Amino acid sequence: MKVIFTQDVKGKGKKGEVKDVPVGYAKNFLLKQGVAVEATPGNLKQLEQKNKRIEKEKQQELEDAKALKEKLKELEVEVKAKSGEGGKLFGSVSTKQIAEALNDQHGIKLDKRKMDLPNGIHGLGYTNVPVKLHRDVEGTIRVHTIEK
Repeated sequence: MKVIFTQDVKGKGKKGEVKDVPVGYAKNFLLKQGVAVEATPGNLKQLEQKNKRIEKEKQQELEDAKALKEKLKELEVEVKAKSGEGGKLFGSVSTKQIAEALNDQHGIKLDKRKMDLPNGIHGLGYTNVPVKLHRDVEGTIRVHTIEK
């Protein structure tokens, strides 16, 4: 019996897969538990439409990420921090501070976890911070650290 999985079933199939399973297993477990539906022509068409919609959404996310990359390339974010002699900061500028400054100055909300800055910024001046915008798109934010 062919079924379409509506949820992941360990060892049997992933969500959205169409598989041939024994009739008893399908009727007594998969269909009763609601983890699969019978693969009728209507259900198969519905699955195809859903997959097209998901693909379209993924393509739109990729386009949005590329547009944001271009926008970030032109921007500069100013972050104020206390510093001592020689431009060395007391502490460091974190990704959280950069994300807040980006939102305040340019109205762009970006998750701090997407920024690749493991140790923070420890000195005054310009720093390029790599940002993971999408699985396939990486951008950079130019951060200018100035004295408070």
